[in-house]
Amino acid sequence: MDMDEKDKRKRSWIVAAIVVTAILIGGFVYYIFYRQQQKMADMQEIYELEKASLTDEYEELSLRYEDYKFSVGNDSLVALLTTEQMRVQRLMEELRTVKVTNTRRINELKKELESLRKIMRGYVQQIDSLNKENQKLKTENQQVTRRYQQATSAAAQLTKEKEKLTERVNLASRLDATSIQVTPLTSKGKLSKRIDRTSQLMLQFSIVRNITAPVGEKALYVRIMRPDDDILRKPNSGVFSFENREIAYSMMKTIEYDGEEAQVVMYWNVEEYLSPGTYRVDIFADGNMIGRKSFSLEK
Repeated sequence: MDMDEKDKRKRSWIVAAIVVTAILIGGFVYYIFYRQQQKMADMQEIYELEKASLTDEYEELSLRYEDYKFSVGNDSLVALLTTEQMRVQRLMEELRTVKVTNTRRINELKKELESLRKIMRGYVQQIDSLNKENQKLKTENQQVTRRYQQATSAAAQLTKEKEKLTERVNLASRLDATSIQVTPLTSKGKLSKRIDRTSQLMLQFSIVRNITAPVGEKALYVRIMRPDDDILRKPNSGVFSFENREIAYSMMKTIEYDGEEAQVVMYWNVEEYLSPGTYRVDIFADGNMIGRKSFSLEK
């Protein structure tokens, strides 16, 4: 084997050694980089868990302030609790937006949380003190109330009996609508057997004799309800008072009532689409419902 051949083999071994060394170094560098990335990922997860836990603590503190606000009857203390709760909520919003890697600010917010808890403990002591005073006053008030109730019991009983008597008088003086009939009519005034040929609805009823009812003009209001409980109305229809509210009516008629039985007839001109089904008429007078009747319209 000549010198050239030996040199070639020597250089080949050197190149192979360099390649192997480069591979080993590259692998080591990759391993170090991978371990560093894994460590950073683990730290990121720890930071996120700490931030989430701290956020939950802020939210819990805010809810405690909310609970105490509803349990305290002192307006000044409620205002202070509200101010502190708003402060907690501002810091909680800041915590939600701060980056998890900003450990300095997160640690500052942890310290803020401890300060807020100390303030809360001070308010809890005030609330406990107020509750004790309120309990004492409550006991004294119960004694006073008991004596007052005993003193007013007889007057209350008399008032109750008077109210019952008044209620009986009012019930006795209410009008009553009977013999209620609704008849569908054609445009020629004849009985209509089909809903699409109905031109009018004729309502007939009697106001019964009642000598205890006030006499004079009576406004009678009628509500005609569709099968879907929607009321039939005209554009110029108004409202009337019933049970402390204003409700719409379909028809209105004024009669002169003298205490004797009165016959009433009213007409509803059909200008809208009527769907088949069960309808209802409610009749009102003097702020009371005095009659109700259901009727059906068929195809």
